[in-house]
Order: sequence, then C-alpha cells, then structure tokens
Amino acid sequence: MGNCFGSEEAEDAAVAAVKAPAPGRLQSTEAAATTRRGRMGAAPSSAHAPMSAGHAGRSSSFTSSSSRSSHVPSVSGSVEVAGAPPYPEQPEGMILEAPNLRIFTFAELKAATRNFKPDTVLGEGGFGRVYKGWVDEKTMNPARSGTGMVIAVKKLNPESVQGLQEWQSEVDFLGRLSHPNLVRLLGYCVEDSELLLVYEFMAKGSLENHLFRKGSSYQPISWSLRLRIAIGAARGLAFLHSSEKQIIYRDFKASNILLDTHYNAKLSDFGLAKNGPTGGDSHVTTRVLGTYGYAAPEYVATGHLYVKSDVYGFGVVLLEMLTGLRALDTGRPAPQHSLVDWAKPYLADRRRLARLVDPRLEGQCPSRAALQAAQLTLRCLSGDPKSRPSMAEVVDALEEIERIKARPKAALASREEDASPRVSARSAGGGHASHAHVHGHHRHHSPRPRSGSDGARSGHPSARVR
Repeated sequence: MGNCFGSEEAEDAAVAAVKAPAPGRLQSTEAAATTRRGRMGAAPSSAHAPMSAGHAGRSSSFTSSSSRSSHVPSVSGSVEVAGAPPYPEQPEGMILEAPNLRIFTFAELKAATRNFKPDTVLGEGGFGRVYKGWVDEKTMNPARSGTGMVIAVKKLNPESVQGLQEWQSEVDFLGRLSHPNLVRLLGYCVEDSELLLVYEFMAKGSLENHLFRKGSSYQPISWSLRLRIAIGAARGLAFLHSSEKQIIYRDFKASNILLDTHYNAKLSDFGLAKNGPTGGDSHVTTRVLGTYGYAAPEYVATGHLYVKSDVYGFGVVLLEMLTGLRALDTGRPAPQHSLVDWAKPYLADRRRLARLVDPRLEGQCPSRAALQAAQLTLRCLSGDPKSRPSMAEVVDALEEIERIKARPKAALASREEDASPRVSARSAGGGHASHAHVHGHHRHHSPRPRSGSDGARSGHPSARVR
C-alpha cells in the first residue's frame, strides 16, 4: 500500500550472479540468487517477502504496494465464519536451515497463468504484478485453468528498483519458515531477466480490503471475526519473535495480512524482514524502511529497530480493526490525519471510547471487550519499546478478550438509558450506517474522523518511508 521508505543497507552490496539450478526440483536456494542480465547484482540473504492470491505484492522499499484484488467472493451482511476450524492452541512452526522450494521454469509459470493474461491479475505492487495460476497438486506441473491447485505468482516488473533484493529476501526468510499463520512460499523462478515467486493462494484477500474497501465483494467483518484475525496475525508475529534468532518483520500492516477460505490470518511479504539483535544488544541499527503510520516512532527517529518495534505496528492495525479507519488518511481533517495521534485520548478514556468504535460493529462488541482491546492497543502503542507487551502477551490478551461474549439484546435494552454516548453519524458517503451504536449506547454526534473524499474511508494509501 502507499508510498514507502526506501531501500536497505543490504541493499547496498552488489551481488554476484549465480547460475540458476535445474528446474522442477526442490532444493536449497542459496545458489539461486541470479542475475537479471547485466542489470542485477547479488542480493544479501536476509529477508523475504511473500505474496498470495487475492493480494498485491509489496515492494521492500517504500514504493506503491496497494493491493487491489477483485477475487474476493461476495458476502451479504456482516461477515461471519460458519464452521471454521478453531486455531490450534499451540500452532506448530519450524525454521529450516536452508530454503527447500520448488524451482519452476519460466515456461511452466507462463503456462500456469495462461501466458500472464490480464484477467488473471490479482494485484500489483512495487515488485510487480501478481497473477492467479493453476498447477497439479502432486507434481506442481502447470494445470488447465480451473483445475488442480490455485497458486499466486508474483512477477518482477523489469523497471522495479528493489526487485532482486526483495526477491532474495523473500526466498531466504519465507523459504525457511513454516507456521500456520505465515503464507507459504511454494517456489520460485529465476531465468534470464525474469524473477518470479510462487505462493499459496489466499482466497479471501487482504485484511485491508475487508476493512476499507466498499462494494458487494467486501462486506463488513464482524467483531468476532476481527478478533480471530488479530489472534492469527499475533501468533504469526509471536512465532517470528520467539525463534532462536529473532526475526523482526518490520512492515506489519493490514495489507500484509492475508486471509484463507476460513478467514485464518497469515502474514505475507517478508521483503523488509530482518534478523534481530544478538549478543545482548537491545536493537539493530539500520536505514529506516517501512510504512508511515505503522512504523514505530523510535525507529523512524533513530533507525534503532527493536523486536518490539513490530508490536507498535500491531497496535496500529488493532486500532484500525477497532475503529474501521485507516492509520493515515490525508482525506480527513488535518488534526485527524494520523489515527494514532487522534485516537489515543479516546482509548484512554472509558467514557469516550464508544465514540471510537467502528459503527458497523453495532450490537456486536461488548463494552468490556472494547475496553480491554483499547487498553491493549494503548500498551502496544507506548512510546517506549520496553513498555510494550511481547507478542506472546498480546496473544494471551486477545484470547482473553475473545472469551468475552455479548449479552443478549433483550438484556441490553433495559440498560439503554444508562449507556454512554456512542459514535456519531459518519460523513456523507462514509460507508457506515449514519447512527450506529455499540451495545445500546445512545446515538451521539462525535468528532469521529471523516472519510476520504472517495467515500471509502480513505482515498489515500499509507505513505511509506523513504
């Protein structure tokens, strides 16, 4: 999404070209970092960025990475998940010593995507376009359109400046990580000037689309489903942080959270991922990369990257899920451009909190759950990294909130007179019911941020840091 920060120091090294290994086999990719005929140098083996179906590819430097999937099925009303399997209490995860990925030929991926036809495009970002394709589930060979297993193929735009580095980063990180809440990288192709990445297809697209896009394909997602998604994303981050060599994700945001058929959340796009501090250090120092509105203030100000810099980004997304508003939106009045700056006083005030909650959650969000979610969000957004909770603590807190159930509506009606004032009418075209409220709170006109001029919350994607 949006404009980005830039390229990383690794980022500075020229990389030696290596010969691409024989296609069709699973093997380590250490030797697979190739050249783009006379234009590409070697890339550092440090981070990587996944892409999955229904989602646009992001660039590791801050350029445009808006997702624009049009392949999310239409759902009527507020989206709930019927019969979705519960998350396992302790999701398994592992880190391989070296990537173990399928090596595709360019011809195979060309066939799988019907020659990269425009009608197979799922999204587009700074790295390039993402195409929908089909392969045989057992052999991974190209299959006829509509048969076999669906995949997402991210193809480098020849004009992309960050291409090789992001490609290598994606392979090095995502190619070695396995966890239920991380998108699976299935393989790659490096052939002549072509660089491609192949991911599992994520049928429901990105969280960003479900929160902010309007239209029949993107119905509001319920409070319980938002919590489910938040828990899944938190578990993915907790896994990265708990590994022996801690991994800092560095670009946590709604557009990088992809959803499968059951709305299980998986983190995608590891192009900015970085190994955490070692030897007792509290942080690593690096060039500032990420997305404005989500990047932790200490990182933006000093270049000091902490593991808990990711926790700040998680807090921003949690705030977006609670409010239904974008982290950064220049279409709103000036004091409200930054959601964090505007919302913090409301998060800290129990009586004003109701004005903050997304009106589309009318009757779904228990006041105690909203309060606990607000308190957790504030902790994640602390200006001091040491004061932020660990992601393991965040998971525990969210699971506790999930156990808070809404009271029956009949019981709420008797309390309506005593309920606190609640959110206002949205600006015209804001995409919300004009007088929604949470759990029986009186309708109340509040200074809630206005939507962008396009009527879909924000016509302005998050700016990325350069």
